[in-house]
Amino acid sequence: MGLNTFGDVPTEGGRTFSDAETVRLLIEEAKLAESAGIDVFSVGEHYREGFVDSAGAVLLAGMATATESIKLGTSVTVLSTNDPVRLYNEFSTLDAISNGRAQLVLGRASQTQSFPLFGYDLADYEQLFEEKLELFMQLQSGMPVTWSGTVRAPLVDQTLHPTMRAGGIPTWIGVGGSPNSVIRAARYGLPLMLAIIGGEPQRFAGHVDLYYRALEQFGMPRQPVGQHALGLVADTDEEAADLWWESWKPMVEQMGKERGFYAPTRERYDLELATGALFVGSADTVAQKIARMTRELRISRFDLKYDVPGLPVGARARTIELLGTEVAPRVREILAEENVNA
Repeated sequence: MGLNTFGDVPTEGGRTFSDAETVRLLIEEAKLAESAGIDVFSVGEHYREGFVDSAGAVLLAGMATATESIKLGTSVTVLSTNDPVRLYNEFSTLDAISNGRAQLVLGRASQTQSFPLFGYDLADYEQLFEEKLELFMQLQSGMPVTWSGTVRAPLVDQTLHPTMRAGGIPTWIGVGGSPNSVIRAARYGLPLMLAIIGGEPQRFAGHVDLYYRALEQFGMPRQPVGQHALGLVADTDEEAADLWWESWKPMVEQMGKERGFYAPTRERYDLELATGALFVGSADTVAQKIARMTRELRISRFDLKYDVPGLPVGARARTIELLGTEVAPRVREILAEENVNA
């Protein structure tokens, strides 16, 4: 059971936090997650107003020094606009600081602000990710490395320091719906993280089937599948629904202008809560929904993105507490009961 943050800037008492305050809050929330029993705390990568997760490795290093046992990773690292050598150095250092708690989810990017920011052409979207993933996996598999491609300077018998632990750190591939990305994850034998942020999650069952067939065809061992979702946990369903709607509605309105999404209505929102991809409600309601997704998508990891811009700090903290102390135990209880009765 994990938590994801994109470094969304919160409010408290009608006041919007500064970027610096938000950065410090994230470290406190990672500490709270550990005390609540959450397994993983992950940070995204964005380059736009309202988010402060542009330097994920630095944030995670701060969290590493403030925690002891919780795993620390990325909810997605945009590998296409990162340099694999620099990424290796950052996360081998993070793994050393955290005493082996670092991990990664790598993706191609659903938001593309980093491409012009770092001087990359969107026309090279696929090639950038493919070549950089190949290099990053070679770096993790052992040194020295010799590599050449079209997206960066070649390496000749190069050894990087600090070195990663043997075999590298846990690395997942994040997928938003592309079958080609599913097959790529299988080809490298990497775990699959499904980013499901709208619609009925069950529609991704075919992606999971494709992934396991591809793993078998590539001769790779079976790997775990995880789900990334959005949501909020509160003391009652009504409180959770009203709190999330106040922050979720303006966010979707803005995304709709950028990507052509539907305009949010309360009716469609309530449908998302009932049958869609939003995990919003009381601890039992959210636990029941996670357990259902565990069965239908065969996931073994569930990560909840608990923050959206403008969401009050207290609501964020309550979600973290309830996810760890009530939702996670209830999910495991439900699944154990089902296994007994199967």
